Amino acid sequence: MTRLETPCLLCTSPGTPFFEDSWLQCPSCAGLFRPPHRFPSPDEERARYEEHNNDVHDERYQAFVSPIADQVQRDFSPAHEGLDFGSGIAPIVQHVLAKDGYNIAAFDPFFNDKPALLEKKYDFITCCEVIEHLHDPAREFARLKDMLHPGGKLYCMTMLHHDGIDFKNWHYRRDDTHVFIYQRSTIEWIAERFGFSRAEIKGRLIVFDR
Repeated sequence: MTRLETPCLLCTSPGTPFFEDSWLQCPSCAGLFRPPHRFPSPDEERARYEEHNNDVHDERYQAFVSPIADQVQRDFSPAHEGLDFGSGIAPIVQHVLAKDGYNIAAFDPFFNDKPALLEKKYDFITCCEVIEHLHDPAREFARLKDMLHPGGKLYCMTMLHHDGIDFKNWHYRRDDTHVFIYQRSTIEWIAERFGFSRAEIKGRLIVFDR
């Protein structure tokens, strides 16, 4: 298979060149993705995340995740159970919601790898700046949907690409750990493909209803 025939990470349709030789676009789901030979190694990926040095007590960091935390609090009570998927080196969403009495676990494959958490069901799952890092987004979206109780919600925060963005100079594509970038139509494709009843886009916040 040539590089021009590299399958989409999400839907496996052959990608077409989008930017230089480092990004392809899927004609089916409209996702933008790096070919696997451009992926960072696990060690490189972990090192990049360790550079973040986020502090859960930093008010600016708490404000950054507020779109997810605020929406969870509008939709669910502390009696509901949640998971912060891809919580990172500093589980900020867990910290913010726990302050208000929410029961939310934190999972991260690098910094809090507890596979048993992925065997449970949740009322809500948060993914704050996570889905752009997924090397196998199809597998992960299928798993996340299956981990939700009926009526549950998946909250994702990411930046969507659109035609008005200068991709060459866009900081989001410059992060080597970002391997898949979504567009509005990609979100709609995901909702239909994985059986979510609805996907609502609120700026950087995307809410999938089970």
